[in-house]
Amino acid sequence: MKVVKRLVWTLLGLALGLGALLAAWVHSPLPLRQAQVEVSIEPGTSPRDVARLWVGAGVEVPEVVLYQWFRLSGQARRIRAGSYEVETGVTPRTLLERMVRGDESLETVRFIEGWSFRQVREALARAPHLRPTLAALSDAEVARLLELPLARPEGWVFPDTYAYSRGVSDVTVLRRARDAMRRRLEGVWAERAQGVPLRSPQELLVLASIVEKETGAAADRGRIAGVFANRLRLGMPLQSDPTVIYGMGERFDGNLRRTDLQTDTPWNTYTRTGLPPTPIAMPGLQALQAAARPEATDALYFVAMGDGRSAFSANLDDHNRAVNRYQRGGR
Repeated sequence: MKVVKRLVWTLLGLALGLGALLAAWVHSPLPLRQAQVEVSIEPGTSPRDVARLWVGAGVEVPEVVLYQWFRLSGQARRIRAGSYEVETGVTPRTLLERMVRGDESLETVRFIEGWSFRQVREALARAPHLRPTLAALSDAEVARLLELPLARPEGWVFPDTYAYSRGVSDVTVLRRARDAMRRRLEGVWAERAQGVPLRSPQELLVLASIVEKETGAAADRGRIAGVFANRLRLGMPLQSDPTVIYGMGERFDGNLRRTDLQTDTPWNTYTRTGLPPTPIAMPGLQALQAAARPEATDALYFVAMGDGRSAFSANLDDHNRAVNRYQRGGR
């Protein structure tokens, strides 16, 4: 009987000792091969395979030890799929808590107001840990993939910063940006001013893209939109240089010449009246709002003053004087 009691106490002591060791271990920093270790966990990955991934990535503990910790914690089945990163000093408890919370390591990509879709593509191609799927697709194919109403995706991406999990595809981020633009466009269209000379949200997007490219100072945005609204009402050509440049495509070498203004393309608003067939850039929220609620003005012309602002004129004579002053150095 004494032998049995001694054995029980020995086993109990061992259990308590192992428990104390486990408690100390789960609160101690994990040894890592490098300062940061990254792992992407796919949906359906077993807890044992999760442990294998971490050990393979650089967590220097036996795989079975890490797996048994997940299992003994009672939370092994609550580990979420995602991309995770741990740094020097992280403990086994913290590692597990991050995976159970879904506290992923996220990357970001930013799209800037006024960008072309070519620039959006370039940003996606540079974005870290983003799976590329669009490189071989033409713009027309991307537009179909995004279920856009036009054959070009130009303008249909909302400028913002988008966070994403490592390993997701570029088209996933692009769809989010498309959805963001649709929501913004629908909201702004619903609040448009009465009598605005636009027939659809799509036309609003086109005009907003021109306002975005023409605006050097935020304070002028509403008035620039007002000039274009006035011209649309009167049937005057918009005469916007950025639309001509967009229509030239790769032929534009940085200099806009008189012959360029006279060469017809669907986007040349000197040779054609009304709005061009597509947006020419990615407008931000303020440009959308300005196009939907343009400032009331009698101006029909504006010219850059050289400091980011524009000078506005109600007639051609005043405009020519402003051009002479600000563009040709006259006084």
